[in-house]
Amino acid sequence: MRQYRVGIIGATGMVGQRFALLLEHHPWFNVTALAASARSAGKTYGELMDSRWLLKDGPCPESLKGLTVYDAAADLAKVVSLVDFVFCAVVLPKDETRALEDAYALAECPVVSSNSAHRWTPDVPMIVPELNAKHAEVIPAQRKRLGTARGFVTVKSNCSIQNYVPALFPFPGVQDVLVCTYQAISGAGKTFETWPEMVDNVIPYIGGEEEKSEKEPGKIYGYVEDGVIKTAGLPNFTAQCIRVPVTDGHFSAVFVRFAEGMKPTKEQMIDVWDSFEGTTHKLGLPSAPKQFLNYFREDNMPQTKLCRDIENGMAVSIGRLREDSQYDYKFVCLSHNTLLGAAGGSVLTAELLCAQNYI
Repeated sequence: MRQYRVGIIGATGMVGQRFALLLEHHPWFNVTALAASARSAGKTYGELMDSRWLLKDGPCPESLKGLTVYDAAADLAKVVSLVDFVFCAVVLPKDETRALEDAYALAECPVVSSNSAHRWTPDVPMIVPELNAKHAEVIPAQRKRLGTARGFVTVKSNCSIQNYVPALFPFPGVQDVLVCTYQAISGAGKTFETWPEMVDNVIPYIGGEEEKSEKEPGKIYGYVEDGVIKTAGLPNFTAQCIRVPVTDGHFSAVFVRFAEGMKPTKEQMIDVWDSFEGTTHKLGLPSAPKQFLNYFREDNMPQTKLCRDIENGMAVSIGRLREDSQYDYKFVCLSHNTLLGAAGGSVLTAELLCAQNYI
């Protein structure tokens, strides 16, 4: 497989650090540029991360410590000259994020983003690789709009929906879904050291999260037509999102109603989950999980601490499927929010786009 030079935009934040750790020994991708805000520019990554490294499951990669961090905006041309594409994980207002990602795309640099700014741009694919890889087909239309030969933007969906939408996606006839999510503090870019208010606490509000959780599945379920992605009318989603005192791993309680005559049996649902194979598994991509959907028969599973790192944090764990008195079924789901839900899912998306020759 061809080797690619890659950059990390927003390299100093929590998701940027996760990209750095994931790419340290990647078989296809070699990090050749790091960029962040103007206040970080000019310093080495090692200098910056000496007191700011947040991840507990690995130290700052030695191979990146000597790289000078560029200003993501002012040094754009320099960054573009050093890479084949970039991952973007900046922490900026949406308008500024959108403008920055567009600037890289217009400079003929593909952008694989974990940010939300472009999720509702009609010709920007929002890809969960195991589910809607075909949405990459909209990229030529986006390039035509931008006037680029290589440059484009693709995004990841919201981190919390990536545990319950995959569990529902394989089934036809899903009509109404109620979901309550219990989200880790790393989803806010925090640790208990930086957010002591979360110790022994639950906050029943996460700004903008319920709107994302209710709307974004429609784009994932959608289809490409006339150079844009058309949002699906069904399923209908309603959500309640809660911040809980957990380091990593978003959990959800899901209630689902099927269209008349479309309700599967409990056994059929479990069989589908056990046998599910997404596009990435078939392509043999380096970051693809061997078993994407994992159903647990034990009543007390899945548990966040025990299951969030299954398949290197790239799998969905499901449990407690049972019939409901108001909906057809209820069950629970779990996934790692900064791996599958953010940096890891973005790396897998980039692998998919490379395999499909979009990068």
